[in-house]
Amino acid sequence: MKHLISPLDLSVEETEEILTLAEDIARDPKKYSHVCDGKKLATLFYEPSTRTRLSFEAAMLNLGGSVLGFASGDNSSAAKGESVADTIRVISCYADIAAMRHPKEGAALVAALHSSIPVINAGDGGHQHPTQTLTDLLTIHSLKGRLDHLTIGLCGDLKFGRTVHSLISALVRYTGIRFVLISPEELRVPAYIRKEVLQKNTIAFTETENLEEAMPELDILYMTRVQKERFFNEEDYIRLKDKYILDTAKMKLAKDDMLVLHPLPRVNEISVEVDKDPRAAYFRQAQFGVYARMALIMKFLEVEAC
Repeated sequence: MKHLISPLDLSVEETEEILTLAEDIARDPKKYSHVCDGKKLATLFYEPSTRTRLSFEAAMLNLGGSVLGFASGDNSSAAKGESVADTIRVISCYADIAAMRHPKEGAALVAALHSSIPVINAGDGGHQHPTQTLTDLLTIHSLKGRLDHLTIGLCGDLKFGRTVHSLISALVRYTGIRFVLISPEELRVPAYIRKEVLQKNTIAFTETENLEEAMPELDILYMTRVQKERFFNEEDYIRLKDKYILDTAKMKLAKDDMLVLHPLPRVNEISVEVDKDPRAAYFRQAQFGVYARMALIMKFLEVEAC
C-alpha cells in the first residue's frame, strides 16, 4: 500500500505524473468531478490548520467524494489518551484514505505502519510536509515551465520550517538547482539537511543573513514566517519575528520574472503592498494546492477520469 510520509516516498517519475495530472485538473476540473464518488477522506488534524485541511477537504469534494474527521486533537479520543496507532486502526474502518497532521515528528509514519488505508502526511512537527512540497513544485512548474536550473532563495525560519525541509529534499533531485539560504544564525537550516541532503548530493548553496544582497540572483523567493509555536520561549520569538519583511523596496531589487512563494499563513513577513506585484504568487500557490491534492488522492485511490 502506498503512503506519503516524505516527498522522497515518490520517485521523480511519480512526482511528474502527479504534477501532469494536477495541471490537467487545473485546465478542466469538471472532467474529474465524479472520480471519487462513494470514497471517503478522513482528515486527522491534531494541530490547527486552515489551508492544508480545507484544501484536502476541497480536493476530495471536488472529486465527488466525502470527508470526515477532526480539526483538533482536543476534539478526538487523543484527549482521552488514545494512541495514534489505535486511532488509525479505527479510522481505517471508516474511510478509504487519510490525511494526518500532528505536532510530533514521526507521528504520520507510526500511523502508516498501523493503517490499512493510504496515509498522507499533512505535516509532522518541524519534519516534513510533502503535500505542500507537491503544491510548491506544481506552482513553480506551472508558472516557470520547469523544475531545473533555478536559483531558489529560502528566507526566514529554516530551522523549524518543515515546508523548507521538504522542498529542499525534493528539489535536489533536479539538475542545476542552487539554494540561497537566508536566515538569522539561530534559524539556520538544520545540520542534517545541510550535510545529508545538500552536501551529500553536491548541491550548490550559500548561507546569508542579508535578504537584500540575495534578491538580484533569485528565480524563486520562498518566504516563511517565524513560527511562534515552535519556540520554547517568547523572548527569542519576539527578537526574531521581524527579521525579514519583504516590501516593494526589496522587490525592486529582484528580477522581472522572479516569483515570490509562501506556504502561508503569513504574519508580517510579506507586506500587503507586495500582493499587487504580478510576481507575488502565494495566493495562486494556495489554489494549486487543491489541484495537487486532487491528483494525489486520485493516484493513491487508483481512480481515473472516464
